[in-house]
Amino acid sequence: MRRTRNLLLGLALAAGLLTAAPPAATAGPQAAAYSWKNVRVDGGGFVPGIVFNRAEKNLAYARTDIGGAYRWQQATRTWTPLLDHVGWDDWGHTGVVSLASDSVAPNRVYAAVGTYTNSWDPGNGAVLRSTDRGATWRKADLPFKLGGNMPGRGMGERLAVDPNRNSVLYLGAPSGKGLWRSTDAGATWSQVTAFPNPGNYAQDPSDTSGYASDNQGIVWVTFDETTGTRGSATKTIYVGVADKANAVYRSTDAGATWTRLPGQPTGLLAHKGVLDAANGHLYLAYSDTGGPYDGGKGAVWRYATRTGTWQDITPDPEAYYGFSGLSVDRRKPGTVMVTGYSSWWPDTQIFRTTDSGANWTRAWEYTSYPNRTNRYTMDVSSSPWLTWGANPSPPEQTPKLGWMTEALEIDPFDSNRMMYGTGATIYGTENLTAWDSGGKVTIKPMVQGLEETAVLDLVSPPSGAPLISALGDIGGFRHTDVTKVPSMMFTSPNFTSTTSLDYAAANPNTVVRVGNLDGGPRIAFSTDNGANWWAGQEPSGVSGGGTVAAAADGSRFVWSPDGAAVHTTAGFGTSWTPSQGIPAGATVEADRVDAKRFYGFKNGTFYVSTDGGLSFSARATGLPATGNVRFQAVPGRSGDIWLAGGSPTSTYGLWRSTDAGATFTKVSGVEQADTIGFGKAAPGATYQALYTSAKIGGVRGIFRSTDAGASWVRINDDAHQWGWTGAAITGDPRVYSRVYVATNGRGIIYGDATG
Repeated sequence: MRRTRNLLLGLALAAGLLTAAPPAATAGPQAAAYSWKNVRVDGGGFVPGIVFNRAEKNLAYARTDIGGAYRWQQATRTWTPLLDHVGWDDWGHTGVVSLASDSVAPNRVYAAVGTYTNSWDPGNGAVLRSTDRGATWRKADLPFKLGGNMPGRGMGERLAVDPNRNSVLYLGAPSGKGLWRSTDAGATWSQVTAFPNPGNYAQDPSDTSGYASDNQGIVWVTFDETTGTRGSATKTIYVGVADKANAVYRSTDAGATWTRLPGQPTGLLAHKGVLDAANGHLYLAYSDTGGPYDGGKGAVWRYATRTGTWQDITPDPEAYYGFSGLSVDRRKPGTVMVTGYSSWWPDTQIFRTTDSGANWTRAWEYTSYPNRTNRYTMDVSSSPWLTWGANPSPPEQTPKLGWMTEALEIDPFDSNRMMYGTGATIYGTENLTAWDSGGKVTIKPMVQGLEETAVLDLVSPPSGAPLISALGDIGGFRHTDVTKVPSMMFTSPNFTSTTSLDYAAANPNTVVRVGNLDGGPRIAFSTDNGANWWAGQEPSGVSGGGTVAAAADGSRFVWSPDGAAVHTTAGFGTSWTPSQGIPAGATVEADRVDAKRFYGFKNGTFYVSTDGGLSFSARATGLPATGNVRFQAVPGRSGDIWLAGGSPTSTYGLWRSTDAGATFTKVSGVEQADTIGFGKAAPGATYQALYTSAKIGGVRGIFRSTDAGASWVRINDDAHQWGWTGAAITGDPRVYSRVYVATNGRGIIYGDATG
C-alpha cells in the first residue's frame, strides 16, 4: 500500500485566538504516573529494513519509515520499540532511513534518522548510537537531512559498521551530500571527500515540492570482512550509488581511494549489495527506479570478487518489476533469496537459489493460468485483517504474499528462519528449508509489538466498542478490546485512509466515517456501533474525505469533503444539500446535546448552524488563522466547546466557549495546544476530564485536567513522547484516567494512571 503519509499536516502548527481573561493554568513540574501501551493492530505500515546481528543469535532489529525502530525479543517473539523518547521538536527522528548492529560489540546499535529531505521536515538528520541495544541513545547531529519516508527508502543499508574495526562506520547520504565516515563509534562524522560520486537519480526531477525530485544519493555500504583483521580497518568496501550508469564503487585501501567497479551493468539502480564472503560473490539486486512502490524492470547480478567477472543471474529475465529484498544464507554459502519488490499484481514474488544463482525456484508459479501453485502456506490468524476482507479472483489470492518487499533477511544462525517486510507487516517463517525439499513453507506475521499506523482521528463512545479509529493506509478499526487485534479493518467500503469519523452522542450505535478512495465512495454509515457499514452517496465534486459530523441524535450529518462545498443530509446520505454561509474546506463538528446545532471553523473564524447544517453564520473571530486547529464539543453540555491549535509564529494555544461559539476565552498558561479530548470525570468531579497534546509550563507533553482547565498535570514522560502527537486525542468516557493518543507512525497509544 502506498505510504506517503505527509506528517507536515501537523507541523505548520498554528496558534491562538481571541480573547478575554481566562482560567489560569498551572503545570510545569506537576506530573501524574501513567502506564503506556499500544492499542493492538500489529503492524499496519511499511517495514523497509530488517537487520540481524552477525555475531549474536536472536539479536535483530527492524526499521520503519515513520514509526521508529524496534528490537526483536526472542522469548516472547515480539518487538520492542526503541525510539519512543523522540519528542515533538525532533519529530522527524521517528523516520529511520538505516540501522546497523555491531557484530564486534553486539550491545552497540546505530540508527540514521530523519523523515524528509525537503522542507516538510524542518530539522536535519542525525545518527543515534546506543551501547545497550537501544534502551538509551546518544545523538550525533548531521549537517544535512535524511529521508526515512522519502523515495528510495527501501534501498540499503546506508549505514554500516566496519566488521573488523568497529569504531569506523560509513553512512550514505541523500541530496548530493555524498559518503560520510565516523572513526569514533558514531560520535562525530565527516565527509569522505575522496568518494567521487554523490549520485544523480531522482524519482521525478520536475517535482517542485522537493519530495520526488531529491537525489537519492548513496544507498548502501558493504564490507568485505576477509580483507581486514580484528582491530584494523577493513580494506575492501563496496558502495552503491543512485546513478544508473555508475551504480557500484569499491575501495581497496580502507576508504582512502575509490573507483567505479569495472564491467558493471548499467541502466538500472542497485537497491542492495550483499556479499557472500565465503564464495567471494557480491550479489546485487537492481531496479529501474528507486522504489518502494514503483519499478518496471530489474535484474540480479553476481560479481566474483576474486576474478572481477560479472554474471547476470536474473531469476526472471522477463520480469515487469524490480528486484530487492536480497539476502544470503550465512550458514549455507551459495543460498540466496531475492524479492520482486514492485510486483503488485497478482502478488509479490520471492526467489531462492542454492547454487549461487545458477538455478532459481519461485515462491509461486502458474500451473495453467490463472491457477497457481505455492511453495508456502499463509497463516494470518494472529492478524486476520491482513486478508483485507477481500475475495479476489485467480491469480490473485488473499492474504497476499506481500508488496513493497524491499527487506528480506535469512537468520545468520538459523537457515530455517527468514523474515521479510511488506507495506503492512513483517512476515516470517521457521521452516524455510522445506522450500528446497518439496515441502510447504509456513509464513506467519512476525510483527507483534511493532505498531506503525498513522492515526488521523479517534472516538471513544459511551457504549459499544471503547475505541473506533481512523487510520492512514489501512482505514481504521473498531476495537472491542484494545489488547487484541481486531478481526478486520473497516470494509464496505474499505478506504485507503479514513480522515474523520464521528458518532451520535445520544445514540452511539450511529457512526459515520469519511476517507479517501480512488473513484469513491468516500462516506460510510453504521447503525451498529461500527460493526457493519454501508456506503453513502456523494455530492458532486468530492475528491477526498475531509471531516464529518453526526447530529447528537443521529438524525443528520454534515460533511466537509475535499473538493466540494460543505453539505448536510437528513438520514444517511441518500441526498445532500449544500450548506450556506460556511466556506469549503472548513472543519466541522456537532454539538453533543442539541441535534440541530453544528459547528465549523476555517481561517480564524468560527461558524455555527442551528438548523441542522442547512445554514451557518460566522460567530467568533480572531482565532488561529494559520496552522492546524482542532475543536470538540463537550458531551452532555450544549454549547460548551474547546478549541486547540495555531502556529509558533502566530497565535497558539487552547480556548473555551460556553456560549456555542459566540465568544472564546483563551486558557492562560497553555502556551501551545494541538488536540483536545474528553474522558470520564475524576472521582468527585462534575466536569469531564480534559486531555491535550500541548506545551504547558515550558514543557511539551500529554496533559490532563480534572478541573475544567484551571490546572494541568503532565501524564507522559520523556521516555514516552512518540514524536508528533497532534492529530487526535480522546479520553475514555467509561474509565477515568484512560486516554487514547494518536501518533504519526507509532499507532494508537493508550495510557492509564498508576497508583
